[in-house]
Amino acid sequence: MNETIFSIQNVSRAFKDPKGGIAVPALEGMSLDIRRGEFVSVIGPSGSGKTTLLYLMAGFLRPDAGQVLYNGAAVTGPAPERTVIFQEYGLFPWKTAMGNVEFPLKARGLDAAGRRRAALDFLSMVHLSGFENKFPHQLSGGMKQRVGIARALACQPEAVLMDEPFAALDNITRELLQEEILRLWSGLGKTFVLVTHHLEEAIFMSRRIIVMSARPGRVKESVDIDLPGPRTAEIKTHPRFIELKSRLTRSLREEVEKTIAVAKGPELVKEMGVIRVQDKELP
Repeated sequence: MNETIFSIQNVSRAFKDPKGGIAVPALEGMSLDIRRGEFVSVIGPSGSGKTTLLYLMAGFLRPDAGQVLYNGAAVTGPAPERTVIFQEYGLFPWKTAMGNVEFPLKARGLDAAGRRRAALDFLSMVHLSGFENKFPHQLSGGMKQRVGIARALACQPEAVLMDEPFAALDNITRELLQEEILRLWSGLGKTFVLVTHHLEEAIFMSRRIIVMSARPGRVKESVDIDLPGPRTAEIKTHPRFIELKSRLTRSLREEVEKTIAVAKGPELVKEMGVIRVQDKELP
């Protein structure tokens, strides 16, 4: 559990303005270690580089400076052992649930019978037995995301990277899938990294939360989530949950206020708790 699986070392990444303007920094001097088997959530204000960090870990992006290591080796591109679950499901609309889950199994070289057996197992794991032959348009949003989870797990990854996977779902479906993911995480022993804007979701699901600073993003703090088990909806009324939510809300608010302050310029009118600043830049 203490072995490092991801090591982000002094990473910076900026995005060029397509119109030829100044490059916008997303991350600057970002350093972070994630241990094997952890469930870590990354939170922060909009523009703090959360998704950029996830895509660097997935290998979709390369850093401008610093390095991202996975099991001690530099991440140079996507790989099946680091799979991503997206908000938009990413299912092939012309394939059934079975066909979508079989797709990475075919890439692994399994024969037709082996693919079918494994796909059925993964669909059963996410409680979709009986829906194998349904196409995405015949499934609810929650079911589509379950297919996406099954397909991601079919790659047999060591690390599952999730980019706002529940954002498009209603609250009840969201809560059910949160519990489903936690069940899978505890049973499979994989490393899960979740990017989310939803603070309660991060506290409920995580064993550790990384708070990102306002842009350019870096680690502001790392907070251990020491809640008792099991994690069910009732845990949200636990005094420790409420305490953690209050603390993290204050931390996030500070970063959001910095973002607002920078947008308004050096002279800042007090608004929603933002401190008035005159004739000087914020740190």
